[in-house]
Amino acid sequence: MSRSRETDLYPPVKAFLERQGYVVKAEIGAADVVAVRGDEDPVIVELKTGFTLALVHQGIARQGLSDWVYLAVPRGAGRVGGRAVKDNTALCRRLGLGFLSVRLRDGLVEVHCDPAPYRPRPAKARRGRLLREFARRVGDPNVGGATRVGLVTAYRQDAILCARRLLDGPARGRDVAGATGVERATRLMADDHYGWFERVSVGIYALTPKGRAAVGPEEGDANGE
Repeated sequence: MSRSRETDLYPPVKAFLERQGYVVKAEIGAADVVAVRGDEDPVIVELKTGFTLALVHQGIARQGLSDWVYLAVPRGAGRVGGRAVKDNTALCRRLGLGFLSVRLRDGLVEVHCDPAPYRPRPAKARRGRLLREFARRVGDPNVGGATRVGLVTAYRQDAILCARRLLDGPARGRDVAGATGVERATRLMADDHYGWFERVSVGIYALTPKGRAAVGPEEGDANGE
């Protein structure tokens, strides 16, 4: 199958706009496509064979000419294509750009979003989780930009405190909570996400060999330092 070209996008995009009463012309000034209908602001469409940073830059530049600027790319196939549409639509909404996809095999044009001022919906639940994690985190044990693997979270810090308490031997969950200040110590040890803890009898927990290794010199304090 031959590789698509930007010119392959023009006929279906032009036909799509003409069906809505626009007069459409290509390569007007710096714009790939300009559509005019009566006295309305012109519609500008930038065409690319893939959603790239260069395309985004072009769209932003065209916003100085019209409020109705769209980016158009071929529609990808399958789950990957669907995910790309979702992510690209979200980005265009934040930038006040419209987004079109073109299915080249039959010329179907889909409008995924129209240009409009971006009004983010407050994510109060996620903000609350973010601030709770910030408040519970002891010190600043991570380096900004690091991968997620191996990051020291407040949960991990609590687990380290519980594990250090058990270095002296098995203990009741409530005793571990009292000694460490980790209120959820019993639940944390019961869930055992790291494989550090084992229940030796009702309400009593001990360290596994893995847990003992985890609180060695490299993680010997609650800061993970």
